[in-house]
Amino acid sequence: MTNEVELIRQQLTALAQQCTEHAKLHQQQWFGWADPAAESPAQYGAVQAEQVAWWPVVQQDPLYFDDLEHGLEMALHPAIKAFYSTLWGGELQVRHPRGAASLLLLWHADDFVRLQQNIIGHVLMKRRLKQRETVFIAVTDEEDMMLSVLNSTGEVYLEQTGREVSPLIAPDLASFLAQVAPA
Repeated sequence: MTNEVELIRQQLTALAQQCTEHAKLHQQQWFGWADPAAESPAQYGAVQAEQVAWWPVVQQDPLYFDDLEHGLEMALHPAIKAFYSTLWGGELQVRHPRGAASLLLLWHADDFVRLQQNIIGHVLMKRRLKQRETVFIAVTDEEDMMLSVLNSTGEVYLEQTGREVSPLIAPDLASFLAQVAPA
């Protein structure tokens, strides 16, 4: 698993760099919501109309999912933990052969708390519906559709809110990241 985790971190970091270079080449700037309570390590420049410019930044301090895993009485797939503990930033716009997606990065440490709350709500919904447990990693341009990692296997699926995951997009997160490119 350590090799898979490192591969995911390397791929995600390289993808973020490609997306950033693509945006700069096309003279684009990314903006995100400027949280008045806490600054993002990814933000730069002045806040204007509650928006701030950002570029992805590699996380330096580890994030711990122990309390979340203990509370849900399940271990998160290592790929999920690697994905969310690699970069700070907003939504990273990418293209996949199946369509556009926005990879969900963490904005700052307080966002990690919100992510954990959202994962708890999502997993409890999946359990209530007697569906396999997933964790979302991206949203798509289709309403109520997201890309999720099946926690038991690490496979990446398209998921409609409230429904069982289908279809399979990639056999693992590393393969999925290899399939995407800057939007």
